[in-house]
Amino acid sequence: MLALLCAVACTENKKSEETAYADISESYITKLVAEIDSPDKALLERGIRQAASLWTSEDGTTDEFIAFVKENYVADPDRKKELYDKLARANEILAGAYNQVTIDLQKPTILAGPEPDNVDYILSEYSPYSHMSDDMFQNKLAFITMLNFPFYTLAEKNELGKDWSRLEWAYARMGDSYTSRVPAEVSKVGSKAYSDAENYIASYNIMMGHVLTDDGRKLFPEDMVLLSHWNLRDELKSNYADVPNANEKQEMIYKIMERIISQDIPAAVVNNPGYDWAPYSNKTWKDGKEVSLKAEGAVRYQRILDEYHADLLVDKYNPGMPTGIIRNFEGSMEVSADEIERLFVDLVSSEQVKKVGALIRERLGRDLRPYDIWYDGFKSRSTMPEDVLTAQTRKLYPDPDAFQAGMPKMLQNLGFSRERSTYIADKIAVEGARGSGHAWGTQGKGYKSFLRTRIGAEGMDYKGYNIAVHEFGHNVEQTLDTYDIDYYSLSGVPNTGFTETLAFVFQKRDLRLLGYKSVIDDNTTLDIFWGMYEIMGVSLVDMYTWRWLYDNPDATAEDLRDNCIRIAKEVWNKYYEPVLGTHDSTILAVYSHMVNSPMYLPNYPYGHIIEYQIEEHFSNLYNPNHIAPEIDRIWRIGRLTPNAWMNEAVGSDVSTQPILNAIDRIVK
Repeated sequence: MLALLCAVACTENKKSEETAYADISESYITKLVAEIDSPDKALLERGIRQAASLWTSEDGTTDEFIAFVKENYVADPDRKKELYDKLARANEILAGAYNQVTIDLQKPTILAGPEPDNVDYILSEYSPYSHMSDDMFQNKLAFITMLNFPFYTLAEKNELGKDWSRLEWAYARMGDSYTSRVPAEVSKVGSKAYSDAENYIASYNIMMGHVLTDDGRKLFPEDMVLLSHWNLRDELKSNYADVPNANEKQEMIYKIMERIISQDIPAAVVNNPGYDWAPYSNKTWKDGKEVSLKAEGAVRYQRILDEYHADLLVDKYNPGMPTGIIRNFEGSMEVSADEIERLFVDLVSSEQVKKVGALIRERLGRDLRPYDIWYDGFKSRSTMPEDVLTAQTRKLYPDPDAFQAGMPKMLQNLGFSRERSTYIADKIAVEGARGSGHAWGTQGKGYKSFLRTRIGAEGMDYKGYNIAVHEFGHNVEQTLDTYDIDYYSLSGVPNTGFTETLAFVFQKRDLRLLGYKSVIDDNTTLDIFWGMYEIMGVSLVDMYTWRWLYDNPDATAEDLRDNCIRIAKEVWNKYYEPVLGTHDSTILAVYSHMVNSPMYLPNYPYGHIIEYQIEEHFSNLYNPNHIAPEIDRIWRIGRLTPNAWMNEAVGSDVSTQPILNAIDRIVK
């Protein structure tokens, strides 16, 4: 244990001495390849090399490795398929059970109900499966998998995959199962860091009924509680409608966001109705008397720093992907960080952005402000009074059970048959959330995916409904590509941008799901484009912040705070100030994802790019409103690489050019 802890504490990017990897020499590998009868010597050699790279002295001697390879390599195609089926079944059983245990342990901290105590948080962090990877190496299943289903790099998948059958893709995805050997103790450190960050964000509520102007007025309802950043942003967006004090409310929310980013927000006003707070002056009162409260300081950034330090521990066990940045992009997203950056910069620096900004300025009749990155006037629902929509959603969905019962009808409004709608909805469970809500997917047949949604005592308001519909889209994707997939290792989508795409498709049609005849028109294209512009800047700040962290491994939380703010200002001044004005705005650093889901944000704009290509495809259908058959077809393609998936879905690579061309047409 002491040796393991020493290894965990070390952060250099090389194999540690304590790991004691066996050194299987080149001559032994060459001899093995020559001696074993195989129809594909190159594939055999690939499998042997990958297994040898993670074989340790505890796994056996060199002679034992040679014997293991000869005994466990499967050359016959029929027997190889049998082996795949057994491993796939085992993976589905293990992943499904692991996922369900995690869901059940975290319910007290995630779902609405009694306030969780320390035991609840400890249990939510606990994972009885944290040593599963170790177990698979110790019982040699990991090596059997690597030997017979070796790993392919992203570049190889993109090139070779053009000619692969579905089964060959399934074999390649099986090869992704074991590419590193991270000790359980290291995994636990990461699990705690990310769980702490999630719990911090889940309770970051601003009591809007206790927010004051400097002259003592309250602009928001007494009982309004907004989670940062999601609900703050959505409340800001709702004030583009013709409502009292609309712009003053937007300015107030903008100031609150600035205080959260800078961390000079008084810590005691967060999730606490005991104080009144004036964000502009940053003064606080208790029972009518002014009091002095301590600022948060750098708590927000300490959470990010803890996650970074946890990632550093993992780096040394991933020689092929030695940083969290590489693992996130080339590993999880299967798109390089450089490619993501190029796509985003091409759009945020485009002339089309300036043209749309000028259109928004004309519609608003005022100079643009930084928060106009969330301009909401391109959506058809923005012309409908939100209180009317809220009255309807509260009546329809007073509690999670009502939303559950309503899902089949929503799917029918998209064109799914009654039978198909029931089939999909029966595999989704709706639960009341403590936070803003999320979708949690199933990992195997026989289990449900979960839609967590925040519903107030009076029922689901319209903003909550809109978010729930987004999560519903995630759940539909999770159902289709798990229950209806041909090979288990192909279940899912290429990356989370693709699941965000279907969530966006649903969210854009929230009125149609309510029974209205909503239309996906040029306004929708403008809305998608402006959404891309907003979230791409936020994503660049997230990416650049992590690059800075890896360049500054000894940084403190205060260092991180100051440099994250600096980066946010630089991105703003370069790509956003020319359109929206205001020098040195920090607004791009407000997203809570930067804290509880580092580097996840790029999935949203990447998803928006895909979304527009999908929407363009839908618009060319015989009946653009009857999209259910294409949803069924497209989201059963499974987990290919992004460009391979897009070519099967719509016949082209992932690209921003289609939406840039569309914006030129619309503005002209």
